[in-house]
Amino acid sequence: MTAKPDPLAAYNAKRDFARTAEPAGTLEPGKGNMFMVQKHDATRLHWDLRLEVDGVLKSWAVTRGPSLNPEDKRLAVRTEDHPLSYATFEGTIPKEEYGGGTVMLWDRGTWAPIAGKSAKDLEKGHLHFIVEGERMKGEWLLIRLKGRPKEKRENWLLRKIDDAHAGGSDTLVETALTSVATGRTMAEIAEGKAPSPSSPRTRRSSLGLSAAGQDKKKLGSRGRRNDGAMAGFEELQLATLVDSVPSGNQWLHEVKYDGYRALVATGGGAAKVFTRSGLDWTTKFSGIAEASTALPPALIDGEIVAFKRGKPDFSSLQAAIKDGGDMTLFAFDLLMLDGADLTTLPQVERKERLRGVLAECDDRIQFAEHVIGAGEQLFETMCREGYEGIVSKRIDAPYRGTRSKAWLKVKCTRRQEFVIVGWLPSSPRGRGFKSLLLGQHGDDGLVYAGKVGTGFDAAMMDMLMGKLGKLARKTATVDAPKAAVRGARWVTPRLVAEIAFAEFTPDNVLRHASFIGLRGDKAAADVRPERAEPAPPAPASNIKISSGDRVIFPGDGITKSELADYYAAVAGIALPWIADRPISLVRCPQGRAKQCFFQKHDAGSFGEQVHHVDIREKDGGTEPYLYIDSADGLRACVQMGTIEFHGWGSRVGDVEKPDRLVFDLDPDEGLDFEDVKRSALDIKRQLGDIGLASFAMLSGGKGVHVIAPLTPKAEWPEIKSFAERFCRALAHAEPDRYTATMSKAKRKGRIFLDWLRNQRGSTAVLPYVVRARPGAPVAAPVSWAELGDIDTPARFGLRDTAVLVERANGRGLKGWGVAEQVLPDL
Repeated sequence: MTAKPDPLAAYNAKRDFARTAEPAGTLEPGKGNMFMVQKHDATRLHWDLRLEVDGVLKSWAVTRGPSLNPEDKRLAVRTEDHPLSYATFEGTIPKEEYGGGTVMLWDRGTWAPIAGKSAKDLEKGHLHFIVEGERMKGEWLLIRLKGRPKEKRENWLLRKIDDAHAGGSDTLVETALTSVATGRTMAEIAEGKAPSPSSPRTRRSSLGLSAAGQDKKKLGSRGRRNDGAMAGFEELQLATLVDSVPSGNQWLHEVKYDGYRALVATGGGAAKVFTRSGLDWTTKFSGIAEASTALPPALIDGEIVAFKRGKPDFSSLQAAIKDGGDMTLFAFDLLMLDGADLTTLPQVERKERLRGVLAECDDRIQFAEHVIGAGEQLFETMCREGYEGIVSKRIDAPYRGTRSKAWLKVKCTRRQEFVIVGWLPSSPRGRGFKSLLLGQHGDDGLVYAGKVGTGFDAAMMDMLMGKLGKLARKTATVDAPKAAVRGARWVTPRLVAEIAFAEFTPDNVLRHASFIGLRGDKAAADVRPERAEPAPPAPASNIKISSGDRVIFPGDGITKSELADYYAAVAGIALPWIADRPISLVRCPQGRAKQCFFQKHDAGSFGEQVHHVDIREKDGGTEPYLYIDSADGLRACVQMGTIEFHGWGSRVGDVEKPDRLVFDLDPDEGLDFEDVKRSALDIKRQLGDIGLASFAMLSGGKGVHVIAPLTPKAEWPEIKSFAERFCRALAHAEPDRYTATMSKAKRKGRIFLDWLRNQRGSTAVLPYVVRARPGAPVAAPVSWAELGDIDTPARFGLRDTAVLVERANGRGLKGWGVAEQVLPDL
């Protein structure tokens, strides 16, 4: 009898286990559908994708790493099967051995074929599967390419399917820089450094410099604080129903999810989940609470949903609540973080802060993505895909715990809540009821609103009959037409039902109603009719621009009004970076070619839309520094002759704790932009080696800014010391390319690594700011993937407004500038 071939024979034949720390290839009992990715710096850097199938790990070497962009097809070279024990391997393989180099456990989790498919599809040359990893998530596709003559390798393509987890081409490989198991960087693994006992985000660089100390000082945050303790319930902001999507870039638009509104409070390793009326439903949403315990102290607003065929479904959510099934929180607002009240911040800034908080979150909690402008297109897509509608929010509005017109909802189908006031019996031989009688509260009490007789299955009908029987009463609950309620059985009006319907008749009675489900999160007394109001017109600014036709960019014909309109149009994508940050203004009252000057203190002449924060100066006194928090604030500054906005590296809530590092690559006059781009990529790699993800921004001037966001914990002395030592180490290593000295004489033929932006009181130009230069170029975020194809730091200008907004809404810049990371040790 012929023995079955050993699936690990090739694996074992390639390795000398007396020399490599890799596990020997022995077959073990299956552990389920394991998935992992190992980042492997061998002959060339690649990412090894491994899926458990039939007791081994099927493996592919993905040369450029997994891409979240569905348009990318990444080459995945099939390699030998690996043993299941390889799933936890992390370390170094001797250089002279097969696969010699550093191996990091980069991702892990589980996988499964999509419904109707199986792992046997691999034999046919394709696999459509779902990944639940710590980094890779959602649907993916592996496709085998047709082999060429004498080709020994089996080449496949790995592609992301377009779903909620899709994103930019290199988002994952550029931001996920540390081990999911030990928190170490590739350099630390190569050095054999043990995982830090305190924090996996504490790093030591291979540059070999000593760490700086830090002087702990604390300033109060903007608004109230609760010192990091778990917050209690706050009244929720509610949306006004309108009949069409509001227009203009002053609105951001989100999907309207079909679920339960929830407020999640976190802190101290615990979490509570409140309904919109303040009920503590932590036990009913125990999975969401469990997933939230890893979050910092925060108060998060969102919607809890359950999925059916890939879409949120209210009936499935009710079943999940009853049976403890899977649920997901789509988080869309952040009211409090680390004890600081954020409700006064602009809507769009709160969302970007929330994105950072959720960057490494459990998959049960997801960030609710949005688009700026383009609301009508999103609405049409959601209606076509069978969603409930969209919610539109003013980008610069604060969070108010009431219903307001700063939040608007537009529905694809009409749905409202109604109180169940009675029921009509079915035929004598039937079971349950023929229809439910409904009402809503008006100015004079409960008013009859019609009936609903569809949308129930047998189980739902039995459940409802059990509840209705306990609420039975003899007298009519509402005044209704006798013909409509003949034979009715009345109940005390306590149950609230969500109903879909076509319209109200002239008598305010429902037509073509269908039952969706019961709502336990809203009191019957609060159920009132919702009438769609006309959508508001594009919001008019309170700031009038005088001398709007004055040309402020000579030779380009760009006027003061055009500049004001630009900043109004990009406010939604610019405010997350400009708002609530001490700023210095470049004012050019007579135009960019005339006498321009910096202004950082508030002289009281800008109006109420421009604010000030008192900041301690070196002499011990205080000065009022400028900051803004709205689109009108941007326009008010333009009205006063401002062209450029430069910001501190910290927020007004705590100016002593920076939230970013900025490295300004300033080339000598004779250098080409290609030199700058190569240097930017070099700095990105150097920062990545010590565990810091970074992002590129065209300065609109001569160079590129490399920006590394930070969780604001370290203070200015430590930030300055780190930036200086990092840049001087690079300049020392490559003195012909770089200088870390500002001197013009020492900059000749080199790129000045400007670390001086990272000291208290210094500023850097902010994203989407127009520069006071010929052509009105804009400081524009770009992805690392596209940087190589850009030929000038002035690639985008003021008249590229639509392009800049579209880019900001696209996959390529999804998550740009956001990462939860702390300052490493050097």
